[in-house]
Amino acid sequence: MNEGADLIQRFLDYIVVEKGLSENTRLGYRKDLTRFLEYMSGSGRALGNACPEDISAYLKYLHDGGLSVRSYTRALIALRGLYRFLVRKHGLAASPCSNIDIPRLNKKLPHFLTLDEVEALLSAPKAEGALGLRDKAMLETLYATGLRVSELTGLRINDISLQGGYLTAFGKGSKERMVPLGEAAMYWLKRYAEEARPALLKKRNNAFLFLSIRGTRMTRQNFWVLIKRYGVVSGIGRERTKPHILRHSFATHLLERGADLRIVQAMLGHSDISTTQIYTHITNERLKNLHKARHPRG
Repeated sequence: MNEGADLIQRFLDYIVVEKGLSENTRLGYRKDLTRFLEYMSGSGRALGNACPEDISAYLKYLHDGGLSVRSYTRALIALRGLYRFLVRKHGLAASPCSNIDIPRLNKKLPHFLTLDEVEALLSAPKAEGALGLRDKAMLETLYATGLRVSELTGLRINDISLQGGYLTAFGKGSKERMVPLGEAAMYWLKRYAEEARPALLKKRNNAFLFLSIRGTRMTRQNFWVLIKRYGVVSGIGRERTKPHILRHSFATHLLERGADLRIVQAMLGHSDISTTQIYTHITNERLKNLHKARHPRG
């Protein structure tokens, strides 16, 4: 392994072990930084000797190659992280990325459901039999907590406290957080745990909360199929019923009712509040549209 590849590997280990970033982030950074290392090697320059002109030339190379703004931005973020790490941990005098700005992205506002649509979706499963009760409990829990689908399917029996009225979720980077459940979710989780789960488990051992018909852990892919099916049943449609739709609806509806942004951030498990702030744009747009539609001088 050459020196540049070794520095990249140390940085990747650092962001996972010390910063708690996800495996997907690590893989994305590896791809971006390996591409930069190849670019630098092609010009006969070492990674640790890069100057601002090298970074600018590389970014121009990416842009000219047709890379999307989002991918271009991720590449720059990876480079900034690497050189910040080299300054702090390996004695590099200064980062060559310091004065290079990240381009502003026009973030797409997340899709969400109205309250009536949420009610229709949550009412779509027939709470009869083990699978119907499981599906009802999963949808109710997702809307009550705003969990990511991977967090929902990763829940274990011991992560739920019906007596305390909360669950423990493990988000990106295995970060732990407690999220309140609410009465409806608690009711359906209790029914599922007592009536449906034993029937799906069939005396086998499985610590995961939500199970497939074979008694194995429910997967994200299985849930995506499930929620799209209920999107059709509810009349919302397959295209609008995306896996994150109840998470987005949960956040939007809380903020519309005056919830504190920091509280919503904590429940969603966002490390940066700017990620949560996108939901305030949604509520502001809805307020403007409501004013325009209903106010005499709108």
